[in-house]
Amino acid sequence: MHYHKSERELELGYADGQSFRLSTEFLRVMSPSAEVRGHGVGQETLQVGMRYVGLTNITQSGRYALKLHFDDGHDSGLYTWEYLWELANRRDAMWAYYLRQLEEVGASREPLGIPLNQL
Repeated sequence: MHYHKSERELELGYADGQSFRLSTEFLRVMSPSAEVRGHGVGQETLQVGMRYVGLTNITQSGRYALKLHFDDGHDSGLYTWEYLWELANRRDAMWAYYLRQLEEVGASREPLGIPLNQL
């Protein structure tokens, strides 16, 4: 695992030799936290304005998951290795669905103000 800060991408390597790079924006909007996913079907909260979000820290939770600490303060939800594999393998479809959701509600990937990390 390696975080490419300038590209805001997390690179994941697996034992079978495959590696994937996932943007921090994608990881943030697909967070497994209850804050994002809700507690059931239809309770999800669409994440908007996350285009420039980055990571401040990555901590391991046992051998099964990572906790990602985003620079917007979000740090709840554990990204299991299984969930990260799913994100990597379904990225294109999940990203397209997310973009359609944004369009349907007239929301944007762009933050409402200037991100603090760009001042």
